[in-house]
Amino acid sequence: MSTLPYSQSCENNKSAIAAVIEPCFSQATQVIEIGSGTGQHAVHFAKLMPHLIWQTTDQSAYHAGINAWLAEEPSPNLRPPLTLDVSQPWPVKALEKPIIDGIFSANTLHIMSKAMVEDFFKGIGEHLALHGQLCIYGPFNYNGQYTSDSNRNFDLWLYEQNNQSAIRDIEWIIDLANQQGIVLITDHPMPANNRLLHFEKQREI
Repeated sequence: MSTLPYSQSCENNKSAIAAVIEPCFSQATQVIEIGSGTGQHAVHFAKLMPHLIWQTTDQSAYHAGINAWLAEEPSPNLRPPLTLDVSQPWPVKALEKPIIDGIFSANTLHIMSKAMVEDFFKGIGEHLALHGQLCIYGPFNYNGQYTSDSNRNFDLWLYEQNNQSAIRDIEWIIDLANQQGIVLITDHPMPANNRLLHFEKQREI
């Protein structure tokens, strides 16, 4: 039996996500994945985008699982995880390239506290290169409303796990991005009542 960490949702959504982010990162040279989780997304996306370095990151507790996936499905452009806490300085000196021109994160903002989400965007504003691309996947609310009953139930479950976690309002997310010179390009509808938000950094702050 495999000892690799496994997420069925990652398996289900990886192809749909890849179809959206591949064009977004077509000119990128180094993508930082914030919250690589099991590592399933990283091994899939790195194979599809051999022109760029895919740098995994997460809390140290997840590194063993990510490394297990990297060993199982290695790619020459895939890098082992760095520890990245959005509320602490980023480990930029450990990166292979000095320029971060792509950032990807899936199913993280609803886990973070509001303060951590704010720190997430401050860090991206500091480190994402001008004209760099940012892609964020997950569920979002619109005009303060859930987009489905399943999202409502998921939000209740999140609160039971941690009362600082919640599905975030899209308007707040866009505002946080705009404060960092990062502009929403496209809001893509995705399966299972999720979205993929494609942003570009259009000005330095």
